[in-house]
Amino acid sequence: MEKAEKLIIRLHNVARIYKVGVERIHALDGIDLELSENEYVAVMGASGSGKSTLMNMLGCLDRATSGRYELDGQDTTKMSDAALANVRNERIGFVFQSFELLGQLSALKNVEMPLIYSRNGWWSRRRRAKNVLERVGLGDRIKHKPNQLSGGEKQRVAIARALVCNPSILLADEPTGNLDSKTSESILELFDQLYREGQTIIIVTHEEHVARHAKRIIQMRDGRIYSDLPRDQAPANKASMQNDVQEEPE
Repeated sequence: MEKAEKLIIRLHNVARIYKVGVERIHALDGIDLELSENEYVAVMGASGSGKSTLMNMLGCLDRATSGRYELDGQDTTKMSDAALANVRNERIGFVFQSFELLGQLSALKNVEMPLIYSRNGWWSRRRRAKNVLERVGLGDRIKHKPNQLSGGEKQRVAIARALVCNPSILLADEPTGNLDSKTSESILELFDQLYREGQTIIIVTHEEHVARHAKRIIQMRDGRIYSDLPRDQAPANKASMQNDVQEEPE
């Protein structure tokens, strides 16, 4: 498998254990993982497999119970909450299934939100947000509020917001889950374009057709990685596509 030279993610023996009463649930059970710059990776697995917990770990939304997570060479397990918040704002762009847009704000102002605490002036922030919206094909919709946009346009706004701080990693959690098949394909084509432009992308999904857009497919089961292969070598796994009623611990 070909990789870019710069290693940006390294997990070593990472575990995440939740306590539910007297029971200990191993959401992640000794994960070892390395990801390099400009990789396009899909993480697959049924509900309860650990993929959402892994996403939270990679996005610095959760801390490991044990093990080590290095992002751009820095050990995040030793960072303060404030330092992790800076990492999330500056290095990681998040795209969620439910868009998470502020309904009272225009597309432009939604995309500007992550830049509010930057040292740049308002005009620089406005120009940056406009440029990113144009990049995702919404240059003519910048003044529209979310209720004036289609589902696909809302997700493009969310992707623009994720990209506005020029993150090292774009982390997408079921990004097509609320979209119809035609709109889903257009969003996946946008991810393909961003990858070709050099963006590192990690998509968490239970859908085979979504995962097949990535170049590398990681399949999880019971908190462990049981398959990590280039797309053309990764077997289709129907079990990974099942959407069980069991949910992972919050």
